[in-house]
Amino acid sequence: QIRRIRALTDDIDSLLQQSRDYQNELYPPESVHQDDTASLLSEQVYFIGAFQKSHQNELLLGIGAVKFIDVLPAYGEIKNLFVPPEHRGKGAAKIIMSALEARLKDQGADICRLETGPSQLESIGLYQRLGYQQCSLYGNYQPDPLSLFMEKELLD
Repeated sequence: QIRRIRALTDDIDSLLQQSRDYQNELYPPESVHQDDTASLLSEQVYFIGAFQKSHQNELLLGIGAVKFIDVLPAYGEIKNLFVPPEHRGKGAAKIIMSALEARLKDQGADICRLETGPSQLESIGLYQRLGYQQCSLYGNYQPDPLSLFMEKELLD
């Protein structure tokens, strides 16, 4: 089940911290472009979690967010997609990406973009399987050999 995240709970905070730790192991601070928690929880960002219900509890499998950028052409940027290692391979990242892309289409975006790093081969593979292709830098990003930019046209 996909649900919008509007408040910080322990499980969400834990995943955000795991994501930050993972990024900081791979890249120097100037090459980590994750949004902070306050930004993710703002009304301008669509921040979601993939939850799996089991018996009495709910398990958070992964998180992701998208920001709508109102320029011509309008686009969205995926932020903070993260599924911890113990939940990878279950399809949570695909479900999250699909929900984020659907949100962008509803908002009138033509393109979905993201920034990742060359050390994240699993992520790059996922994005390629979902139809993303490498593109030039965009927005406020500066050239960085540790940044890889990708985009996908959102077709009806």
